Amino acid sequence: MHRTGRFILPRFFYILFALLITMCKVCAARSGGPFYFYHALPMGSESIFNPLTTIFNGGFGILQISNRSNRLADINFQRGIENVTYNLSHPVSSISSYGWKRFFNQEILPTSLNRDRAQYFPNYMLHTLGGGATLVMFEEWYRWHSWPHPRWLAFASWSVYHFVNEIVENNSYSGVNIDPISDMYVFNSLGYALFQFEAVRKYIGCKLQLRDWSYLSAVDPHLRTIENVGQNFVVKYELPFSASWQLIYHFGNQGAGGISYRRQDGRSLSAAVGLVADDLYETDQRSQKRTLTTQLVWTAGLFYDIDNSLLMSLILAGTKGYKVRLNIYPGMVRLGPVSPGFFINIREDNGIVAGVVVRWFPIGIAARK
Repeated sequence: MHRTGRFILPRFFYILFALLITMCKVCAARSGGPFYFYHALPMGSESIFNPLTTIFNGGFGILQISNRSNRLADINFQRGIENVTYNLSHPVSSISSYGWKRFFNQEILPTSLNRDRAQYFPNYMLHTLGGGATLVMFEEWYRWHSWPHPRWLAFASWSVYHFVNEIVENNSYSGVNIDPISDMYVFNSLGYALFQFEAVRKYIGCKLQLRDWSYLSAVDPHLRTIENVGQNFVVKYELPFSASWQLIYHFGNQGAGGISYRRQDGRSLSAAVGLVADDLYETDQRSQKRTLTTQLVWTAGLFYDIDNSLLMSLILAGTKGYKVRLNIYPGMVRLGPVSPGFFINIREDNGIVAGVVVRWFPIGIAARK
């Protein structure tokens, strides 16, 4: 299969630019409106939410998988760009080589609970639900901060966020890769279309209370590694017999369900248990026809939030990377005139990774011991 950046990139970015123009024209009539997902709360996870932080957490989130190096120098950006753009520019031939039936059964249709045939589940949860909501969050963030053309900027930021994710996930692989095809063309488009309906935004933002509960990501300047990265979401559903008790589902590279108790002042304490992705592997290692799945291990978490803005999370996981993650968000601890966020993680080898994040800078500083 012949591919060079010189010939692939112009064709792909022409398609991307045409798609951007078309979609922005469709939604150009919408202006203003309520805020369902972003309210500029001065404390917690919402206080540090912005497009740059989300692009970083979402784009590099795959690096929290145990068998992926989190060193920036180990990411093959050039190969990732070339291979992703080639497959996105040749979706029909790539799917034909992979197999149309296999593509629909594993990537699109919920036909199996077998993990090797259930790539559709993270596609629906992260790309359709989470990705669609993130587009609206971007739009609301730009509107709240009075940026011009918030819908254009939101869509551009959203496109970069997903494209970086596919590049980093592809890494040094070369060959047929149908993951970006299903992610970008099917599930991202589905998420975009669904969240153009006001009723969908209102139901998911208000009734399900979906919010971004991403980690406090940071860079270790000495080791040149990305630490504590990962985009997470939460949904809550109020139980019919009580306004205080709610069901909770926390998802990202994990899926954990549990219970949440909300006080009258808006503060909630939640607990959840479930499964988290540990290792990433190819379902077909015998050929150059790639799709990815994960090895799952247990996880449990405690969460403390105010008005659905996360103040603290303590996550235990049986992974090879971090076995304990403690994230304290701005608003919990005050040091003089500032209230930074910080994290302390314990690795499987009992090494400690710690970092600090401030609200006015998208990425924090970390160090290992």
